[in-house]
Amino acid sequence: MSIIENMLCSKSHEYLYDNGDNIYTIGLTDYAIEQLGDIVFVELPEIDSEFKKGETFATIESVKAASEIYMPISGKVVEVNENVINTPETLNEDSYENGWLIKIEATGDVASEENDLLEYEDYKEELE
Repeated sequence: MSIIENMLCSKSHEYLYDNGDNIYTIGLTDYAIEQLGDIVFVELPEIDSEFKKGETFATIESVKAASEIYMPISGKVVEVNENVINTPETLNEDSYENGWLIKIEATGDVASEENDLLEYEDYKEELE
């Protein structure tokens, strides 16, 4: 089963993937990466940083623009993808398997915070 089949997406183009055990992987959708173009810089938070749903947790810069990245649900950062900090172009090649941004431990009511997130297929339809 691929990440894409099981992830939820926000209207601001972040994805959320449930790893089980209350741990979630967060990254940017392929659509967001396409819109940004060639990514040249990624700034991610430190481990143990806590964010509420909707807060900015990262900044990504491309040759076109700089974008803030928002938390799809509340959580505490438990892992940061150092690979995308050191080689930001990884995001252009693969924003799912290798280009995820952070992993968090959910701290809020996930069921209610996920209400405004869309399954990937519905997200893609919204874009059309």
